Amino acid sequence: MRIIVTGGSGKAGRHVVPYLVAQGHQVLNLDMVQFPDTPDAPKLFTLKADLANSGEVFNAFSCPFDFDDYSKPKLEPPEAIIHLAAIPRNLMVPDNETFAINVKSTYNVIEAACKLGIKKIVIASSETTYGACFGQGDRGTFESFPLDEDMDVNPEDSYAISKLCGERVARGFTRRFPGTDIYALRIGNVIEPHEYERDFPGFLKNPEVRFRNAWSYIDARDLGQICDLCLKKSGLGFQIFNATNDTITTHETTKEILAKYAPNIPVTRELGEYEGPLSNKKIREVLGFKDVHDWKKYVK
Repeated sequence: MRIIVTGGSGKAGRHVVPYLVAQGHQVLNLDMVQFPDTPDAPKLFTLKADLANSGEVFNAFSCPFDFDDYSKPKLEPPEAIIHLAAIPRNLMVPDNETFAINVKSTYNVIEAACKLGIKKIVIASSETTYGACFGQGDRGTFESFPLDEDMDVNPEDSYAISKLCGERVARGFTRRFPGTDIYALRIGNVIEPHEYERDFPGFLKNPEVRFRNAWSYIDARDLGQICDLCLKKSGLGFQIFNATNDTITTHETTKEILAKYAPNIPVTRELGEYEGPLSNKKIREVLGFKDVHDWKKYVK
């Protein structure tokens, strides 16, 4: 497929894009930063575009992917959009800018794609929509475990609310443009390959620091797999998927961790022995996700 990835140069994108290219997709990267030029990186074109500017988004979505496109008798439009670009967390810019940039860019991406007839759109939502990650004080907690896509969510911080707004925009546009699939990925704590050795010893020694991430994570390469599975699964309309790996990021069992660090939070179903409390049950059952990069392969 011809795919536009926004934010392909970012932490998640620089692993998602190589995965997609390896599956045979042709990718145009929309970012303000060039894609990393490393020996093992795919060769692709980066088009600089301000996604908060609607006109730039419409034009970028109808641009050639590279100079080779000029030799073709007809320019083919992209078949899918994967929208990863965002202000990636709080405390990078003031709260109002986090909200405004994320909401406006997601709206612009979805509107342009739908009006240009692109039927497959994947957007990055966030684990923070469950409310704990950036919740203030004792509000930084969860209503129940496991966390799944059917729960009512009511986050309080600007980043999480911006992501929730993106989900609502996506839902509305699938109603307005029947036959369009927009899948929102509630992405867990993204882990790059080099971060296992650097960060996981501390996580394992002090499990309480992972409470606000629900002791869950997504390997950046497995996120690439999830994006590819979204491209291959059509006809679902608007969907939310938790994008996480299978296992809890502790040596202790899930039951032991929840009893120790979340004793007052209800558990609504029996969890697997080492099942991540931020459940990926839906992507396994609906999309066929297979956990490849279990953290235990890289950390003892």
